[in-house]
Amino acid sequence: MTETARRLMAVNRRMWDESVPLHLASRSYDVPSFVRGRLSVLPLEVEELGPVRGRSLLHLQCHFGMDTLSWGRLGAKVTGVDFSAPAIAAADELANQVGIPARFVRSNVYDLPAHLPGKFDVVYTGKGAICWLPDLTRWARTIAGYLKPGGRFYLFEDHPVAELYANGPRAKRFVLEVPYFGGAPLKDESPGTYAAPKARLRNATSYAWIHPISETLGALIRAGLRIDLVHEFPFSYWKRFPFLRRGRDGYWHIPRNAGALPLSWSLRAGKPRPQP
Repeated sequence: MTETARRLMAVNRRMWDESVPLHLASRSYDVPSFVRGRLSVLPLEVEELGPVRGRSLLHLQCHFGMDTLSWGRLGAKVTGVDFSAPAIAAADELANQVGIPARFVRSNVYDLPAHLPGKFDVVYTGKGAICWLPDLTRWARTIAGYLKPGGRFYLFEDHPVAELYANGPRAKRFVLEVPYFGGAPLKDESPGTYAAPKARLRNATSYAWIHPISETLGALIRAGLRIDLVHEFPFSYWKRFPFLRRGRDGYWHIPRNAGALPLSWSLRAGKPRPQP
């Protein structure tokens, strides 16, 4: 990773550090209902990943651990990783509050091998995670390095095409804002966050990267994983655009011209077992 990329990730970390208490208190995350037993992972994720009971699961970029602990509620032996110290502290506190055994490690994805030994049956990430990473080649190597032979990797994410369009509070239609290809970091200085839009962060600047699906697939294939599922969906798990409408299925849909754009996607891959 270049020095420029490290510097931009440090800028992002300051933004995420400040965001933790805002997200803990937000309606979007709804921590009280999670404490009462709600799962924060989507039914679609649970279905596509498959049973996790009794399996070791590593969650990369876990924020303050709700999804990590949701997999724990489903029976996995969970470890969550995030580069934000306040997020890891909040995750430990939340795990104690709900009584779910979990281990949380502070590290960015790239430096994780220096902080966490071992192998896992499952590696999971998603829901707004990989856009914060500048280098998917090293990301994929980290995933492959932590998977046991026969283990599974699963991702559910915002579709990179959906990230190209302006989604401010006054958006009424799709307006192309950034290019799909190019790889340059996108600077954002919005004062709030997706979960606390009215907040006024002191560290509001952040940088994100658009990763075409071909880049993600290619990185995982080069790392030695076998892709066994790729799905694209015409709905979002959150209200990415103000004109989306929530359907009976709980997802956010384009009210007219349904299916015009992919809004989310998923991927499952496996680490092959050695040939005899």
